[in-house]
Amino acid sequence: MIRSMKRIALLCFVLLSLALPAVAGELNLSVAASMKEVINELTASYTAKHPSTVFLKNFGPSGTLAGQIENGAPVDLFIAANNQWMDYLKEKNLVDGANAKMFAYNSLVFAGRTTKKVSSMKELLKLDKIAIGSPKSVPAGEYAMTAFKNAGIEMQLAGKLVMAKDVRECLMYAELGEVDGSFVYRTDALLAQKAGLLFVVPQKLYPRVTYPMALTVKAAKNGEAKAFYLFLQGAEAQSVLRKYGFVLK
Repeated sequence: MIRSMKRIALLCFVLLSLALPAVAGELNLSVAASMKEVINELTASYTAKHPSTVFLKNFGPSGTLAGQIENGAPVDLFIAANNQWMDYLKEKNLVDGANAKMFAYNSLVFAGRTTKKVSSMKELLKLDKIAIGSPKSVPAGEYAMTAFKNAGIEMQLAGKLVMAKDVRECLMYAELGEVDGSFVYRTDALLAQKAGLLFVVPQKLYPRVTYPMALTVKAAKNGEAKAFYLFLQGAEAQSVLRKYGFVLK
């Protein structure tokens, strides 16, 4: 009986925590893992000019982040790595879809440390282990699977794929040499210390990599959230995006 009461009390505490308003000046960001360096630099710059603003940042797979928002996580701004998960939250009226913006674009590449010559999709068949993000929650993995299918090699690669929780874990596998190579974004490959960019996936094989961003419905009424959202649309943010290899159009 006591144990049951403790569980009920814990549940009430969690629900109450989700219902409480955010601390003044505190902004919660849920951002695709591949945007980590960009957002860290931009939030540091913004805080230097607005010391009262504190950022709580959550980086991960877009699908996982969208699920957290759907389940009540206190989020002010969402940046996804494809349109699918943003559209999912729009349909549920959880983000301010009317004011959603396109933040940046990227491209899919294959990177690794293998000594085998791999310069095209067909040459992937020579390899033993290839890492991709789990397609159910990681847009980079979904883009890769689409490219495999359109290149006609989906079935031949089925037994070679190693699933990662997000695009950064994919890059880590390639850096450590645990796989022959990984499908990551061009911006991730530019950050690699040991893995080299082996080839760029032809754009005709998969949809363009997009980074839509939007405030949540609740945050759309928050002046501080709106101010930071406008900052992300400005010249400084565009400069930082270019610095890390993102494309703006």
